[in-house]
Amino acid sequence: MEGLQEFLSMGGRGLYVWSAYAVFAGVIVFNVLAPAVRRRQALRLVARQLRRRQALAGRTGPAVGGGAD
Repeated sequence: MEGLQEFLSMGGRGLYVWSAYAVFAGVIVFNVLAPAVRRRQALRLVARQLRRRQALAGRTGPAVGGGAD
């Protein structure tokens, strides 16, 4: 148990070392999760816009949209 405490204290620099590891891990997790969250938001936005466009097209006919796409 004493060896583990020495390892975790890192010669008196444990707080700095382990906080640096925690920040590093947080950045890695953010870099992995952020694109997935943004992708999901973008897909929801596109789906919402498509539903809105289809609903408008169903009400007014094919002239909705302002011309050729």
